Amino acid sequence: MSLDIDSLTVEYHTFAAKVKAVDRVSLSVNEGETIGLVGESGCGKSTLGLSILRLVPPPGKISSGKIILNGIDVVNCPESEIRRARGKLVGYIFQDPMTSLNPVKKIGTHFVEMIRTHEPKVTREEALKRGQDVLEQLGILPERIDDFPHQFSGGMRQRVMIGLALALNPSLVIADEPTTSLDVIVEAQIVEILKHLKESLKLTLILITHNIGIVAETADRVAVMYAGRMVELAETRELFDQPLHPYTQALLNSVPNITRKYQVLSWIPGAPPDLTSPPSGCLFHPRCPFAFDVCRREEPTLIKHKNSEVACHLYG
Repeated sequence: MSLDIDSLTVEYHTFAAKVKAVDRVSLSVNEGETIGLVGESGCGKSTLGLSILRLVPPPGKISSGKIILNGIDVVNCPESEIRRARGKLVGYIFQDPMTSLNPVKKIGTHFVEMIRTHEPKVTREEALKRGQDVLEQLGILPERIDDFPHQFSGGMRQRVMIGLALALNPSLVIADEPTTSLDVIVEAQIVEILKHLKESLKLTLILITHNIGIVAETADRVAVMYAGRMVELAETRELFDQPLHPYTQALLNSVPNITRKYQVLSWIPGAPPDLTSPPSGCLFHPRCPFAFDVCRREEPTLIKHKNSEVACHLYG
């Protein structure tokens, strides 16, 4: 399983302006690793994830760049080819299971439709049995495959979404905010399930989240996004021990740490930029405590610094 993203730009065409939700992002994912994709809401994490399977909803579109998924040119390949890759090669755990699952269809129907779309020779009974086996692995009683989505709790619905993503044995799984709106106990259970499945099934995992704690537990490398751009890419331990970008530092300083005897929580002043009229230079400079003149004039590029990559004039 290989994934190479090169200078990807995704735009949303609005009445006001073209908004670059993802702006010249490059990322390579190695087989068997977990990449954590973090940043504030609206920074482009989910758009980047959807782009990998060409699922960006209108009025968004990929305007430039390349995505090479196991040899498939995602941006330029026929729709039929990318449809075959969805589910079979790449499983996607969508953000909100309540709206992603069809409320008038039983859970079993979801499994049958997906499995038989990719494997037409499989009978309905065989597809249901496979669905039951997957659900059982996730701690859901097999007979509950005949229930409707509203009959499940939030955590159980999320397990169903994970099961649907894994039913066709994909090599890569993209988990988009898999623990959003779950309480901390259920959140911990979902994280443990993902870790166990990754190890037992030898999955490659892209974990999209704003929860820094989950990334610390599960990811091998972390990519930090801000206003559509990647500002830092580092191994997880390196990023937590020595964050380089001021935005990364601010994110980590705003998270409670129970290992510290004393901690003064900080916050990031201001708000993310309006991408219909972004500031000049570094997009983070209006909120950055270290900004100087060049930050306001010139956009920093992602450069190698020690074992990490960072887009900041402090290291230029």
